[in-house]
Amino acid sequence: MAYSAVSKVMGAALYSLLTIGITTAGAAYAQDAKVITAWDQQTNALSSKILRDASDRFEQKNPGYKVENSHILNDAYKTKLKVAFGAGQPPCVFESWGGGTLNEYVKAGQIVDLTPYLQKDPAYRDRFLPSSWKAVTFDGKTYGVAAENASAAVIFYNKDIFQQYGLKPPATWPELMHVVQVLTSHGIAPFALANKNKWTGSMYYMYLVDRIGGPDVVRAALEGNGKGFDDPAFVEAGKHIQELVKAGAFAQGFNGLDYDVGASRRLLYSGRAAMELMGGWEASTIQNENPAFSKKLDFFPFPSVPGGKGDPRDVIGTVGDGFLSISTECKYPEAAFKLIQSLTDDTAMHARVGDRKVPPVKNVAIDDPFLKRLQSLIVDAPNVQLWYDQALPPRLGELHKDTTQALFGLSLTPEAAAEKMEAAAKAGG
Repeated sequence: MAYSAVSKVMGAALYSLLTIGITTAGAAYAQDAKVITAWDQQTNALSSKILRDASDRFEQKNPGYKVENSHILNDAYKTKLKVAFGAGQPPCVFESWGGGTLNEYVKAGQIVDLTPYLQKDPAYRDRFLPSSWKAVTFDGKTYGVAAENASAAVIFYNKDIFQQYGLKPPATWPELMHVVQVLTSHGIAPFALANKNKWTGSMYYMYLVDRIGGPDVVRAALEGNGKGFDDPAFVEAGKHIQELVKAGAFAQGFNGLDYDVGASRRLLYSGRAAMELMGGWEASTIQNENPAFSKKLDFFPFPSVPGGKGDPRDVIGTVGDGFLSISTECKYPEAAFKLIQSLTDDTAMHARVGDRKVPPVKNVAIDDPFLKRLQSLIVDAPNVQLWYDQALPPRLGELHKDTTQALFGLSLTPEAAAEKMEAAAKAGG
């Protein structure tokens, strides 16, 4: 589709730059069919094909409807979605991470309550892992369906590099720091980090808070109870991050590298970096981008911290992501829900397994040992902490990302970062 001409008023121009315009031919096409727009951030070839194939199945079963899929890179997607909702022109079906950001749209009356649709088809609802509904359920009503993988952040590593230097996956923080020392002594960056996007560095902070203070500390801070973000665990997490930075654990320029264009993965592919802390979806991305390197890839859980209260089996992630919701601007909500069902049917879920993802449904057949280990990590976790930038209210989530990036840049002390977060939380996020 072509973009609209940038000759309209400023507001319309901004929107046209961030959304997919409709050509004259497309407008004529829309008159002949009921068009359902569907946005997501599944940009690699196989992931987007799975969604297109599911859309084709929907069209075959529902003559007269056409699905227009748009696949947008992560950060651009967040901006585009925000602008679209602000302009009152959101897509019919869209993907989100659930949590606080989705809840803001819910409170604004912009999201369709899916509870009645799910009640009409209990067998469909029962296919999903029960905990997958948590991130999209507010005040007892459900506003999304988990489409993509049950995902935990893990440390991916290059098996060849570890073997070359006689390294083993570290289980504790001191062991991790030993790995850092060995790799840096041989001119290899221990971690590939593209932290221009900020949420990438947040994963280190989230895990350290959990390992040091345990899930109750995080839960209390999110709910505004206890010591909040002033709890010593948040300060200690910041100190551990800065210990990594000062030890040279990250490839140079990490705070300016862009994850969305694959900067961190290119460091892995070239052998300039040995590890990357990232969500389980990275296995799928790497398999699509670089199948040869994918054979060198393995992972291990984030290490424990001596004296910490957190269970080393806890994970940061989500039991299902890519939650699909329907905007209240959608002219065809019933058809849109049928599209969601097609996007999450058995065929689509089995295809996701082939895309190295762990679908958020029960009894899915997984034969790949790599994926089985990822699945077990999530299933066996005593606690699964949703990503902070999604669990927190939007403004507080943005501040968390800003302060964490500043911690990595050594421009903010751990104490000051915690104080900023607590002050903002008390002020209402």
